[in-house]
Amino acid sequence: MAEPIQVLPADEWNTQLVENVHPPKWQNPTPEGRYNLVVLGAGTGGLITALIASSLGARVALIERHLMGGDCLNVGCVPSKAVIRGAQIVHEAREAAEFGMPASSNDLGDFEAVMRRMREIRARISHEDSAERYSEEFGIDVYMGEASFVGEGRVEVEGQILEYKKAVIATGARAVAPPIEGLVEAGYLDNETVFSLTERPRRVAVIGAGPIGCELAQSFQRLGSQVHILERMDQILVREDPDAAAIVQDVMVREGVEMIFGCAIERVERRGEERVIHLTGPDEGERELVVDEILVGAGRAPNVEGMGLEAVGVRFDPHKGVEVDDTLRTSNRRIWAVGDVCMQWKFTHAADAAAKIAVQNALFAVGPFGRKKLSDLIMPWSTYTEPEIAHVGLYERDAAEQGVEIDTYQVDIAESNRAVTDGEEEGLVKVHVKKGTDEIVGATIVAAHAGDLITQLTMAIQHGIGLGAFTGVIYPYPTQGEAIKRAAGAYTRTRLTPTVKRLFETFLSWTR
Repeated sequence: MAEPIQVLPADEWNTQLVENVHPPKWQNPTPEGRYNLVVLGAGTGGLITALIASSLGARVALIERHLMGGDCLNVGCVPSKAVIRGAQIVHEAREAAEFGMPASSNDLGDFEAVMRRMREIRARISHEDSAERYSEEFGIDVYMGEASFVGEGRVEVEGQILEYKKAVIATGARAVAPPIEGLVEAGYLDNETVFSLTERPRRVAVIGAGPIGCELAQSFQRLGSQVHILERMDQILVREDPDAAAIVQDVMVREGVEMIFGCAIERVERRGEERVIHLTGPDEGERELVVDEILVGAGRAPNVEGMGLEAVGVRFDPHKGVEVDDTLRTSNRRIWAVGDVCMQWKFTHAADAAAKIAVQNALFAVGPFGRKKLSDLIMPWSTYTEPEIAHVGLYERDAAEQGVEIDTYQVDIAESNRAVTDGEEEGLVKVHVKKGTDEIVGATIVAAHAGDLITQLTMAIQHGIGLGAFTGVIYPYPTQGEAIKRAAGAYTRTRLTPTVKRLFETFLSWTR
């Protein structure tokens, strides 16, 4: 029987969540014969791997020691986006007077209600990743418990031995705290514990200004907390295009988030119910920052321990994860890996795409025939601040490092009339093409729904559609997507050289 797991607070929604993704009374099946595929980990990568393999006729075992659905369902995409949406609504209500609706600028919203709605949504969605569904609907043998390789072709789960032809490691990653003196003793939140909050913290320090830190920092500020971001670099979202990050940074500062850049956290101590952060910065020297909660938004470690990887010759690094080649195969020719445990792309959609590659290569490729490669993927991503930042392909710095000469076409999102009417004028569309051509090699969008808009440019890169082709696309008016067409128009105007213009003028003079 599965080891009981509790998700706090222990309300009806979290009880339903656990009943779906780690049923307390779950009975593991009795293994019979050899599986075509054993999958370790039932996060996105593991679930999709198991589902595809099973649907194609493979006999599959899926093993999970904690909560099926992994980070995405339980402590990542689903709960964070629900909280972000709640914070957006509260923020929009405060700003509603500008649009003609009376509202109080001092209304902080109902933090408890936002978090309760998050738990309800998570519980509702959890059926999609449930043990019952994968077992009964998809015919997959679902095992709950710790899994460990115990020899070639053999995995042990809760005292039972599962034999396999091929295996996929999809155990994901976990949040880790930076090595700051006193942090553990003082107590802190991370993305795995922050969604257990039921009361609004009055003051929050966020360590790290990456995507997780920025998304939650903006949301907590909008929900009435005073938020301080502590970042050792000199801007937020350091991996993003600097122009794009600056737009989001300005918005967050205007909304009241304090940004402390270039700082070093010396130590943390607990004083009663308060946490005191001792830090030094380039502008203010030593400082004590007193808060009620500390949220660590930086640091992840792959889940590679305790699985007996050494017993089957799977090479791994405790910081970088399982070593894989471009086909996602490990150093053991019968074992593959997908998702956060082995990939630089730490996204749900990346794990989904990798799962398809792993199944193809593990079960259906014959030698070099039919193999798929991770490097062939065109991978977009998005950070769900407001405005959102979305990106695909090369940044300008990437192009410079790789010796790729580019031309860049940039328009402000405010050139879209829809952005103006919606009061969402802060943003941009920036597209990079190979110099002298319209071949798109990268793009960044900052807009209210940048994550949706980037798909157009992702498809263009994937299918070799040039930027110029967007001038011929008819966009419904008014939509913010028109900004992409304007960027394409900027490219097209560069083709109208003086020589070409004279040819047009000559032609027109003949046809008068």
